[in-house]
Amino acid sequence: MNHKDFSKLEKKLNISFKNKDLLIQSFCHRSYLNENSDFYLNNNERLEFLGDAVLELIVTEDIYKKYPNKNEGELTNWRAALVNTKMLSKISHELGFNDFLLLSHGEEQETGKARQDILANTFESFIGALFLDRGIEICKKFIKKYLIKELPYIIKVGLFRDAKSQLQEKAQEKVGVTPTYKVLKEWGPDHAKHFIVGAFLNKKLIEKGEGFSKQEAEEAAAKIALEVKKW
Repeated sequence: MNHKDFSKLEKKLNISFKNKDLLIQSFCHRSYLNENSDFYLNNNERLEFLGDAVLELIVTEDIYKKYPNKNEGELTNWRAALVNTKMLSKISHELGFNDFLLLSHGEEQETGKARQDILANTFESFIGALFLDRGIEICKKFIKKYLIKELPYIIKVGLFRDAKSQLQEKAQEKVGVTPTYKVLKEWGPDHAKHFIVGAFLNKKLIEKGEGFSKQEAEEAAAKIALEVKKW
């Protein structure tokens, strides 16, 4: 049964939920219910569905108003960089959400990408719960305070540009070559395929990347290649 003191989180965030169950449910991963069948709340997936839409609307409205001279493509890229898994999990981590996750014993041991996904999803479900409990204005304040503040940094260092675009730009600038990508290995059933892709410059393998789709593996390879080349 849940022994976490969510009042500590409310105090930290300076937000008081009228319906405490909504707050608790937003941290309840489906795996937790597998081991705690007597738990009185559902998992957080419906709240995540709602929170995703609320988050996107608030971020979109904010950057639309704040940057009137930017075109749709730029705004879309900026929004994507703000609401992606990496950024949402980073903010969740900074807010201490990790300490309040309701997970199975197996999921508790997970780190890296799996934990990153859970934290990002929990951020969205928390927004969904906050929206239902306190309304859109409180959500706007929260999202502006903790998430949208990251946008100037994202713009400054070019985080809104994907690694493949950056590698292509740098490779053409530095060595006059366009990178190519090749699947080096793939395995697993159709619904859970795994790929290892190589990023090449002039047929020379620079780095490998791994992912659950060719695109994801290519992006991972490009990202590592940029680091290796110090570009």
